[in-house]
Amino acid sequence: MRDWRWRLVGALATAVVAFFVWRTFAGNWNQFRSAPLALEFRPGWLLLSAAVIWAMYALLIGAWRGLLASWGRLLPWGGAARIWAVSSLGKYVPGKVWAVAGMAEQARRAGVEAWAATGAAILMLVLAIGTGALVVALAGTATLEAAHPGARVVLLLLAIASAAGIGVVLWPPVARRLLRAGEDAGMAAPAPGRMALAVLANLVAWVGYGLALWCLARGMLGPGVLTPGRAVGTFAASYLAGLLALFAPGGLVVREALFIVLLQPELGLPRATALALASRLLLTITEVGVAIPFLAKGGRARAESPGA
Repeated sequence: MRDWRWRLVGALATAVVAFFVWRTFAGNWNQFRSAPLALEFRPGWLLLSAAVIWAMYALLIGAWRGLLASWGRLLPWGGAARIWAVSSLGKYVPGKVWAVAGMAEQARRAGVEAWAATGAAILMLVLAIGTGALVVALAGTATLEAAHPGARVVLLLLAIASAAGIGVVLWPPVARRLLRAGEDAGMAAPAPGRMALAVLANLVAWVGYGLALWCLARGMLGPGVLTPGRAVGTFAASYLAGLLALFAPGGLVVREALFIVLLQPELGLPRATALALASRLLLTITEVGVAIPFLAKGGRARAESPGA
């Protein structure tokens, strides 16, 4: 897809989200001003939420490393974690390309060709979007139906489209076309087993991130305020919206806005807003927390020999 089409999709997604946010706040402003906000901090649940997020990072790093290994480009776990963690901070720079560019540069310094690192990152991004849409369709029914009656049919169509899209990406000719930047280097489609594991890793990660949100809600709002299914659907939908907003660094504001729209009917505007801000803070802390040790230590990753 051409760059202008991506920009158009991002602009439309941002405009749609902005409209629903304005409608939500305009219709519930008195509730927001008058409703008391009682927070109940439970450190154990908050720590568990962070631990689940870090576990999902490890899972995705392993999937990315596996795609590289499919082409004979081997990175030790520590080196792969360093490249992934440090380059991920690039998402907070407007433009959405700096994370991938940083990954390519760090991989090159580690002895892995830039095309391999970039190709694996692109595949992971495409699979993340496809699996995320599938998770929204399957887990987000209750969330979206409560906020917008009649959404069930749209979610069913989304599930069919996303499942078909994942299947298309797994087809070797399509995978090679996505990776055409590496054709001159002889890049082939990753092994089917590696691709299947990457799909599974992304699916598990979406569910894991949603469960981390559920833990966060229990840790600051108390038990019973949010079901695991609502948490998974809300996180996936809001994160994807932020991902499509190309000019919002890290999906900032866009993700929180849709988050509030989806959870306001159940939690009320004040608590939905507090949870959205807390989720953003937790994700930022976990991402920076993973990267800081590598930045402080310095040095660089080194690729292993194919026989390692």
